[in-house]
Amino acid sequence: MTCTLRALLGATALCAAGSIATAETLTIATVNNGDMIRMQGLTADFTEKTGHEVEWVTLEENVLRQRVTTDISTKGGQFDIMTIGMYETPIWGAQGWLVPLDDLSAEYDVDDILPAMAGGLSVDGTLYAAPFYGESSMVMYRTDLIEAAGLEMPDAPTWDFIKEAAAAMTDKDAEVYGICLRGKAGWGENMAFLTAMSNSFGARWFDEEWNAQFDSDAWKTTLTFYLDLMNNYGPPGAANNGFNENLALFQQGKCGMWIDATVAASFVTNPDDSTVADKVGFALAPDNGLGPRGNWLWAWALAIPAGSQKVDAAKQFVEWATSKEYIELVAANEGWANVPPGARTSLYENPEYQKVPFAKMTLESINSANPTQPTVDPVPYVGVQFAAIPEFAGIATQVGQEFSAALAGQQSADDALAKAQDLVNEEMEAAGYK
Repeated sequence: MTCTLRALLGATALCAAGSIATAETLTIATVNNGDMIRMQGLTADFTEKTGHEVEWVTLEENVLRQRVTTDISTKGGQFDIMTIGMYETPIWGAQGWLVPLDDLSAEYDVDDILPAMAGGLSVDGTLYAAPFYGESSMVMYRTDLIEAAGLEMPDAPTWDFIKEAAAAMTDKDAEVYGICLRGKAGWGENMAFLTAMSNSFGARWFDEEWNAQFDSDAWKTTLTFYLDLMNNYGPPGAANNGFNENLALFQQGKCGMWIDATVAASFVTNPDDSTVADKVGFALAPDNGLGPRGNWLWAWALAIPAGSQKVDAAKQFVEWATSKEYIELVAANEGWANVPPGARTSLYENPEYQKVPFAKMTLESINSANPTQPTVDPVPYVGVQFAAIPEFAGIATQVGQEFSAALAGQQSADDALAKAQDLVNEEMEAAGYK
């Protein structure tokens, strides 16, 4: 039995020879999403089994991305473990900025990680981050409102149906809005949604020569459709709403539909938090009959910065937090509906988890995303809701600001697209792509 596993199983002494001789205090940067908040509440289990203490730095999504990127690129050393995703991991791993996770214990069972997640978190077959949870995106909708509207949600709806349903479910006098979508600017906020959406409209970020494509008809159709949905059937102030803001609106019964991360399903169906917990249905993200659906592929994962002085202790935490045993710990405390989803094959083979109403749709959504062929026309990049190049985070955040300004009524769709076209081409030329 490995030293790591002995510690996790509650061995009385921390393994000394060639491993950890003293307890450490680990500093972990993470996002303020619900599953991470749950993890923080359970870390006494980790401390009891290993002796290591944990200090959490919990940040809003955009701030987290900025903080960890700055820290790792400048070798700041603030964090022992970082919560990052499928965009950062292969780029940072290839640059030698992350500790490879190629020596995790046999008991951890790395082969149980869903292939889509392992592939997105690896470089040349080596894992550089372990998925805490995996996700795609899907439609979450109010079953009572769609029934009252005389409609039936298909398992695989089109965007035209979504618009029809949004119109039918909107009752602004009652503060019920047909649809809630991300509007907050950020490459992982509104641009995650809009990039995935654009794939289903036949759009792409770049052609095969790395020329920006925001002057295309497909992007104009995408952005116009999105703005029309949100301006007519969305909540006020939508340009300020990201994942957490829309989650709160849906839980309060103010959204007829919400197209967002599959991981949100456990929060909208939890009666302790959601006023509509028993009135939620699920469907695949919409399409336009062109092939790609409007859903993304993502994992929030735990990675260890290269040069960390606490690598052994950090690996113990990574194994604990992303293990089958952790899933069982959450299930015992919170119920199977609230375990971290989308990371392990064994979870979807578990008869108890198969009873969870959104389990099947989550797995179907994950499996329907194709990061190597995300668009209708060929592209030179990999990634569904992002292009896996170092420059993407910066340029997509700038584009997101233009699109958010259009949603706020500060400029037209045509102006936002023209600015996006110019700034992306300028940045790509400066970076040497053209």
